[in-house]
Amino acid sequence: MFKKMPGDEPHRIVSTTPDTAVVFKPAVIETPAILTFLFYGLRGLIALVRTLYRHPIACAVPVTLGLTWTRYGWPYAASLLGFIVLALASWAFLHRPSFNRWAGLRLLAWWRLMSTYRRHWQSVMDVSGLAKRVHGRGYLPRLVKVTCDGWADRVTVKMLKGQAVKDWTDRTDNLAHGFGVTSCRISMIKGGRLLLVFPRTDPLASPIPALPIPGIPTVGPVEIGKQEDGSPLKLKVHGTHVLIAGATGAGKGSFLWSTIRGLLPAMMAGLVEVWALDPKLMELSFGRELFQGRYAAGPADCAELLDEAVSVMQKRAARFSGHRRNHVATVEDPFVLVLVDEVAFLTAYQQDKQLRQRISAALATLATQGRSVGVGVMAALQDPRKEVMNIRNLFPDKIALRLDESEQVAMVLGDGARDRGAHADYISPVPELGAGVAYMRLETSPDPIRVRAAYVSDSDIRDMVELFGRAA
Repeated sequence: MFKKMPGDEPHRIVSTTPDTAVVFKPAVIETPAILTFLFYGLRGLIALVRTLYRHPIACAVPVTLGLTWTRYGWPYAASLLGFIVLALASWAFLHRPSFNRWAGLRLLAWWRLMSTYRRHWQSVMDVSGLAKRVHGRGYLPRLVKVTCDGWADRVTVKMLKGQAVKDWTDRTDNLAHGFGVTSCRISMIKGGRLLLVFPRTDPLASPIPALPIPGIPTVGPVEIGKQEDGSPLKLKVHGTHVLIAGATGAGKGSFLWSTIRGLLPAMMAGLVEVWALDPKLMELSFGRELFQGRYAAGPADCAELLDEAVSVMQKRAARFSGHRRNHVATVEDPFVLVLVDEVAFLTAYQQDKQLRQRISAALATLATQGRSVGVGVMAALQDPRKEVMNIRNLFPDKIALRLDESEQVAMVLGDGARDRGAHADYISPVPELGAGVAYMRLETSPDPIRVRAAYVSDSDIRDMVELFGRAA
């Protein structure tokens, strides 16, 4: 039989006999009051200095008003407040960029910190399960700082010891709705620290008209649209391969035609050749004059064109061997971009088995060996399943437009992309809202980027054909 010793604290049984129990009562170590006072006083002083450094204007204004009120009375303080408000409003009206840089965004960051994040931090952490309780003591992830730019709040967080990034990426929906926004993106700054991005506005809400044709020939990166933060979207096509996946009506044509539009001056200068495979006879046929005979629609013709691209690649590789490692576009050796619209028609739905294997082998050869010698592939498809496109992992850069299922996001962008905020299955099916909107994952970064490609209309394509024809 076990016996318990009297006392307020729980005891740990060390050894027992049938009639007795030997117990160990843990020693209670009390921290001296002076050390506790110094610890919390130093921590408070550090927090005060950090706040003064990060939000100097937000701190200086109330302190100045308080001192003025104390010394001269409230009328002077009210007059000073009016002068400060008028000065800030005039500054914002006369030169908004400098105001946002030095005052506006800092004040907004302070306001968002106090009114949203610090106010709701503990409750959101508790409900989402990111706060922990161990042996009766609560542990809360630390809110380090909040910064703002024109479209989003960026919140730096210090994780609890023992937490992993996946603990946070699994709760992006909880965090977004907890702080009153529509989405949350998470990326790791360094060990133990995360950056949470909460968008406040959406620069991609409206369709983007076709961008002006560049005045200078270039092989890229070519500007094709806009990123979520409002900055230009420049897509690299030379030295890589690009896979585009999206449901019907998602806007794959916006990426294809915006890329052609950005390369048009280089095509006119002879630095770029676009070879088009259009098995549906819909998307690329409208501007077939741009491809100078490098256009194929039937499966057999597509196979012939791909074999020719492989031949060009192999001949260049033989000439470049031992002399150069990277391709530089010239008139003698132009950059060749192979565009394939709805590649599944050729690799999965083609009934002729030998033709299907021939096309798949040619695409795989180009995807594994082509980019170093100036032969790139941009392929678009609707169904991203492995049995439909078994070489999708050979494309370094991937773009996911609207998809039908959440599982398809990982098929296109890779494991963990949706946890990092790539909700391609949430993109609106309404063309005005969602056509051309996508998440892009580049070879150089695991974090997906939300983007929107410009819409190139039929009249824009006609103008491109006419311009190209005049130049020829």
